[in-house]
Amino acid sequence: MGKKRGQKYEQIIDAAVKVIAKNGYHQSQVSKIAKEAGVADGTIYLYFKNKEDILISLFEEKMGQFVERIKEKMEAETSVEKKLLILIEMHFMQLEMDHDLAIVTQLELRQSNIDIRYKINEVLKGYLTLIDSVIEEGIEKGVFGSNLDLRVTRQLIFGAMDEVVTNWVMKECKYELITLAEPIHRLLLNGMTENT
Repeated sequence: MGKKRGQKYEQIIDAAVKVIAKNGYHQSQVSKIAKEAGVADGTIYLYFKNKEDILISLFEEKMGQFVERIKEKMEAETSVEKKLLILIEMHFMQLEMDHDLAIVTQLELRQSNIDIRYKINEVLKGYLTLIDSVIEEGIEKGVFGSNLDLRVTRQLIFGAMDEVVTNWVMKECKYELITLAEPIHRLLLNGMTENT
């Protein structure tokens, strides 16, 4: 059964991002989220089962939009090297534009219980599949090494981007994240390119 969508749903999701970023997941009561969203406490339960459901839905919603935007921009590009750069730039740009979301994705989602982590990993699959598509295309076109291990390469790409964003969040977002896209891109390309 699909969730109810609409303006209130979006308000609650956006409020949850703010409240969780400010207070941490464990200190973010549903009543605080409701107050931030400008809705009654009971309204939250028309859309979500509980606070855990809000956190997972928030990640699903934001990650879904994130993947769609990246896919859209990649479709207009033929160069696999450029597609990789788009992936890195957009990953950094979208989190740099929303500090609260960056705090939630980099810190709060990782402190949660095993059930939440499992559900988060399910949501991440769409993004990891997108990374796989870039690697596979690079191998097919002979741009990347034919002996690349898909799983390890995906982990390195995602892990590099993820660690750079986490470090940025830990340093209180004091510098421009987007400026790191080019050096990360160059480093990854050097490691993935077919040596002749």
